[in-house]
Amino acid sequence: MGLCVTGGASMTCSFGMTPSVLNVLPTAKTMSAMPLATISDNIPFVNIAPFGMCQSMANPMVAAATAAAMGALTPMPCTPVPAGPWAPGVPQVLVGGKPALNNQCKLTCAYGGMIQFTNSGCQTVQL
Repeated sequence: MGLCVTGGASMTCSFGMTPSVLNVLPTAKTMSAMPLATISDNIPFVNIAPFGMCQSMANPMVAAATAAAMGALTPMPCTPVPAGPWAPGVPQVLVGGKPALNNQCKLTCAYGGMIQFTNSGCQTVQL
């Protein structure tokens, strides 16, 4: 069992250079000190803030900048592009009709990065 994830949870991306924070909008959410997150809280720049600079060669901006630098990896600003919802979610616990997130859920970026939680934002509620 993992810990529930709330707004303000800390995340990292395997190709990002800085951590980010999950923003959970309070619409139709169960409230604690912060709204609880669901598998659909994966919208770039709304729920998922950028991770600083991106180092993935699958990112077209990084590939172009690296080619212009004669092959030297040149990180470019991160633009999160989720390739689907958070997985696996906790289908036994519904928040606003959608499966809740726990700190073991992961989100894949279309540029190959793996986004995962480093701090769930909740230290007492296990899902």
